Amino acid sequence: MTAEVYFVDGARTPFGRAGEKGMYWGTRADDLVVKAIVGLLERNPNLPKVAIDDVAIAATTQSGDQGLTLGRTAAILAGLPKTVPGFAIDRMCAGGMTSVTTTAASIGFGAYDIALAGGVEHMGHHPMGLDADPNPRFLTEKIVAQDALFMGNTAENLHDRFPELTKERSDYYGMRSQQKVEAAYQAGKIQPDLVPVATQSAAGWGLATEDEGRRPETTMEGLATLKTPFRPHGRVTAGNSSPLTDGATMSLIASGEAVDKYGLTPKMRLVNFAFAGVEPEVMGLGPVPSTEKALKKAGLTIEDIGLFELNEAFSVQVLSFLDHFGIDDDDPRVNVWGGAIAIGHPLAASGPRLMMQLARQFAEHPEVRYGLTAMCVGLGQGGSVIWENPNWNGR
Repeated sequence: MTAEVYFVDGARTPFGRAGEKGMYWGTRADDLVVKAIVGLLERNPNLPKVAIDDVAIAATTQSGDQGLTLGRTAAILAGLPKTVPGFAIDRMCAGGMTSVTTTAASIGFGAYDIALAGGVEHMGHHPMGLDADPNPRFLTEKIVAQDALFMGNTAENLHDRFPELTKERSDYYGMRSQQKVEAAYQAGKIQPDLVPVATQSAAGWGLATEDEGRRPETTMEGLATLKTPFRPHGRVTAGNSSPLTDGATMSLIASGEAVDKYGLTPKMRLVNFAFAGVEPEVMGLGPVPSTEKALKKAGLTIEDIGLFELNEAFSVQVLSFLDHFGIDDDDPRVNVWGGAIAIGHPLAASGPRLMMQLARQFAEHPEVRYGLTAMCVGLGQGGSVIWENPNWNGR
């Protein structure tokens, strides 16, 4: 039993800088999820809320305001009928991506028709790994190196393993990401998928309408002076890494039958997806085997992919992917509107953001048939999803 599966629409909160000075310091994580759900459903008034079969919400740290089975609590708080169930999911950075693929698989199997899938991370309230208690066997039995538990160190390890991945290349990639995001903002490309969020701080009430962490003034000269926090004389800096970020994302996933029934307009068709594992010490290589696996399952090659949305956890991570597949650092198909180095990477929320940007680009590029959303995942994993453009003109 297989049904066609579509990404109908996506919406997200603006992403904020994590920490006391960030715009969401006084905002709950679950309220960010609610904003994203409400904003997405307001854009799709033809869809009866009672028709939603499930709500999947990912978070890496499922405690405090990110606990209590987020999918269910957020559904109730967003005003969905009590008959709509929900669940929480965790695959660290690929949590939101896994929310999408898990509900999509249920639709493909025929168990669901409509699902909401997304993620949230309030890294200000829940720093990565804050209350985690890694099993001591990881280190005592040398199952993984200590590096594997710190993502910045795994990025430094990529520089070590591939000397051609220089700090200069990483810095240049980070600068270009900032420039591309700013150009996309100036052209009004990113704002349509943002849901405004009321914020509260000591200064009073505010309204979040844009991503907070952008640094369009970034220069190579400035990047060269930044500290290397993960090791002395290292290559990973704040300028070629994604910042700590708060935010939530949401997507509407539907079967072909539901699309017809409710008069929905799908933005992408799911072709196939894959997850894969790698050595945790070089976590950033994860998207390479997951992409190869997804391409093989789809009967495609990397040459068939006309647009790439790659999560910029670290510049070096994206560059390792590009080098493996023989793609230029400045290839115009890759992260057309920039990425997480400028926008931010609120861990479990990032996957659906990649999908939203790819969907918007599909609408502008009917000559492109297939696109890829891919990301590395903490503890040595990768996730890749291949999408088909419904606007493809056959050329």
